[in-house]
Amino acid sequence: MSATPAADSVLRPAAARELCTDCGISRSSDPGRCGRACQFIKPDYPALETRVHGRTRNALRPDETFFGPHQQMHRAALAKPKPGAQWTGITTRIAERLLETSAVDAVLTMTADPTDRWRPVPVLVTRAEDLAACRGMRMGYAPLLALLEPARAAGHKRLAVIGIPCQIYALRALEAELGFDRLYVIGTPCSDNTTTENFHTFLDLLSDQPDTISYLEFRADYHVELRFDDGRHKTIPFLQLPISKLPRDFFPLTCRTCVDYTNTLADITVGYMGGEGEQWLIVRNARGAELLALLGDEVRLSAPGSAGKRAGPVKGFLANTERAAGGLPLRRMPDWLKPIVGWLMPRVGPRGLEFARARVEMKAVETVIHLRREMPRRLKSMVPAHVWKLVEAYGLKPSEDEIPPR
Repeated sequence: MSATPAADSVLRPAAARELCTDCGISRSSDPGRCGRACQFIKPDYPALETRVHGRTRNALRPDETFFGPHQQMHRAALAKPKPGAQWTGITTRIAERLLETSAVDAVLTMTADPTDRWRPVPVLVTRAEDLAACRGMRMGYAPLLALLEPARAAGHKRLAVIGIPCQIYALRALEAELGFDRLYVIGTPCSDNTTTENFHTFLDLLSDQPDTISYLEFRADYHVELRFDDGRHKTIPFLQLPISKLPRDFFPLTCRTCVDYTNTLADITVGYMGGEGEQWLIVRNARGAELLALLGDEVRLSAPGSAGKRAGPVKGFLANTERAAGGLPLRRMPDWLKPIVGWLMPRVGPRGLEFARARVEMKAVETVIHLRREMPRRLKSMVPAHVWKLVEAYGLKPSEDEIPPR
């Protein structure tokens, strides 16, 4: 592979931080930059959205409150899906096209640790054919941005970065001083991460042969899909997942207080929530449109749909989150009812863009509840005004000392 992996031996150790997902900045030559780059300290989304997209969220376009500034949204799939890709492989194919057309010198992304297929390792890829090894989902923390300085030292002036929201926020906050001539940013949505070790615990609960699971995806039809090395497929309804058996700290406080599910500072966001079984593309600016255009007729586009109502599920999530945050047991659905509700939800629950709105509201609710309980002094600096707008309908309003500065 013509790529530069991040071996532990060449990376500085991560600096100790109170709230940290190890984006990699603390491992750089100037760890002090975390103070002005971190999403979990004092994020300024209006300023960065204006810098990146030319404007902030437009209140006259209601979906921008949920999903951030954008020019276009599509339901999408590659006409010829990439084997081994998480969905059809749109993210990988965009990155390949950037290298094939010499638009960039390298792509900064994740690959799998050679000893653990689920453990993410940052890598700089300089040949399109080597991106195949980066397909698929990983779970765990990986210091992606620690390779920005090695990329610059190697002479890469035009760079593409594929990352999750906390990584992309830090990248954008520091972009002007990084020294790259051109930067393309492909974002993937992220609601919850955990350690790779915790993820293996989850896999152990899903199968008596967890080491043979090769693919896992949370789908918008309220099922988790598993694939196995021997070709078997298995789907599990969300309601049947063994969530109650996970340790209380399975998801760290950072992920329970993240306000950027849809990666609003990327040029293009490639996810699934609004895709109704296909991928969901949010083209945010002219550079994002340029990235989509690279695919030409390789990609099939249609308008995303929207159906169902989100208010009921979000209210139920709020109630359970409040109980869990207070140390109380969750209200569990009777076992006999789970198959019935599991059958109904894909048919009458929120679907398409309404499903995506529901997930964004759930993350906003979760942020406020957990910060109020565990780090109340952070509410004023960590929760942007648009997040308070999302939770207002559910009775969550900021107190005087929680109102973010204007």
